[in-house]
Amino acid sequence: MSELVQRASQQLTELVRGELRLAQAEMREKGERYGRGGGLFGGAGVVGLLTLQALVATVIAALAVPLPVWAAALIVTAALGVITAALAVTGRKQIGRAAPPAPEQTIENVKADLAEIKESAHR
Repeated sequence: MSELVQRASQQLTELVRGELRLAQAEMREKGERYGRGGGLFGGAGVVGLLTLQALVATVIAALAVPLPVWAAALIVTAALGVITAALAVTGRKQIGRAAPPAPEQTIENVKADLAEIKESAHR
């Protein structure tokens, strides 16, 4: 009987350690996604600032010079705006994939393990 208790204790310890390793791996992956998403949002902010600067240059060019220079400045502004939007959308997707910041798979595994342990105890 004592050997069974000892073996069960050892198996439970191994199970808990395995679940902790899984939780660490899951949280590390989510942290990496938050990092990538934040970096992309940062990139969107920088390119957005460049877009505003180009828009100001466009307005100045539109007021001071004939149409061809104005049109060229507007094209640059539009291109930077498209880049900004693409970075923002990609960053949002990365952050959406990481949410919620909890080790969901590990939580489900622990719940299943507890249910199995309870079922085994009732036998």
